[in-house]
Amino acid sequence: MTGPVVTGYDGGASGTDALTLASWTAQTLGVPLIVAVVHPAPAALGSGRVDAEWVADRHRAATLVLDGARAALEGAAVEADYRLIASSSAAHGLHDLAEQEAASLLVVGAGGSTAERLLAGTLCPVAVAPSGLTGPLGKLGRVGVAYVDTPDGRRALEEAARMAARTGAELRLYTVVAEADASLPFLIGDDAERAFLETARETYEQSLSRAAETVPNARTDWRIESGDVVEKLATLTDVDILFCGSRGYGPARRVLLGGVSTRLIRRARLPVVVVPRSG
Repeated sequence: MTGPVVTGYDGGASGTDALTLASWTAQTLGVPLIVAVVHPAPAALGSGRVDAEWVADRHRAATLVLDGARAALEGAAVEADYRLIASSSAAHGLHDLAEQEAASLLVVGAGGSTAERLLAGTLCPVAVAPSGLTGPLGKLGRVGVAYVDTPDGRRALEEAARMAARTGAELRLYTVVAEADASLPFLIGDDAERAFLETARETYEQSLSRAAETVPNARTDWRIESGDVVEKLATLTDVDILFCGSRGYGPARRVLLGGVSTRLIRRARLPVVVVPRSG
C-alpha cells in the first residue's frame, strides 16, 4: 500500500462520505491523496457546436465542484492533488485514473451506482464509505477481515495484514457461520445435528488459527460469529475498517461482486474494502 488513495467527488452526500474516508485512509497510510471530479468528455460523434458548448458548461460545473472539495479539505492533515477528468462516466474515469496512478486504494461512497459499477471490474481494492460517515475519524486501532479459507479470503487477509502492519493496528479475523437450521433435528436427529455443528466449528477454528499464524508484524486474533453473515459483518463495532474478498468468477484478477459483498456494502455501518480476486 504505497500508491496514492484515489477518490471521486460529486458534491453530494455520497461524495462527502468518500472524501472523509479517503482523506483518513491517505493520512493513515502516509500516502498521497488524489481527488477527482469526472465530467463528460466530448462525444465521438455529435452535433459540433452544441456538443462543445454543453461539454464546456459541464467542465465549468465540475470546476466548481472541485473547488468545493478543496474547501471541504481545507485545514486537513493530508495534502491532496485535485484533478478534473473527462470521461464517458464517473466509474470509467475513476477506474482509468486508479490504474494510471497505480492506486493502493480507490474510495467511493455507498450511494448511487458508481460504487457498484466500479466494483464490477477494478484492479485495485475498493473502499466503500458508509452513508453519513462523519469526520474527523480517529486513529486506526483494529483492522477486520471477513475470512474464509478460499483464494478470495486469503487475498483479503493479505491486504488487511498489509494495512495493519503499515499502521501498527491490530488485526482481527472473522468467520460467520449460519445458526442451526430448525429443520435439521427433525431430519437427522438432535445428536447428529450437534455432531455436525461441532465438527464444522472445529474446522473453522483450525482454519482461523492457521491463518492468524501466517500474519507477520501485527497482533492478530480471531472470532467466530453465528447468524446471518451480512448482518453480523455489517454491524461490527470492534473494528475500524473491514476487508472482504470479492466472490466473482472468471480468471481476471479484478474486483467482482458476489451476493454477500454486494449486500454488505449496501448495509455496512463501517468502511468496507473489497479486494480483487487472485489469479
